Amino acid sequence: MRIKRGVNAVKKRRKIFRLAKGYFGNKSKNYRIARQAVMKSLNYAYVGRKRRKRDMRNLWIARINAGARVNGLSYSRLMHGLKVAGIDLNRKVLADLAVTDAEGFAAICEKAKAAL
Repeated sequence: MRIKRGVNAVKKRRKIFRLAKGYFGNKSKNYRIARQAVMKSLNYAYVGRKRRKRDMRNLWIARINAGARVNGLSYSRLMHGLKVAGIDLNRKVLADLAVTDAEGFAAICEKAKAAL
């Protein structure tokens, strides 16, 4: 008795079509085209997860720089001052302080200035 592959083939196609749901035109109807679209979109998602980390760091640096310049420092001088002063805050926290708590950020800037 031979073994038929119908069930497995349908499962494989169904998995691709689920991932391609909502794609425009043949990308969600035709298996061969849907498979290519899904592979490409999964790759974009993988790259995007790496990219997001870069983009967030750039955003934090821009916010810290803006806050530092209001307080009479450049970004690099502020970061060096913090390192010398022994203040160990990461960029995410510093950026949040610069946006939400201007007085607190100004106090940190003063300590960094004093350490330089």
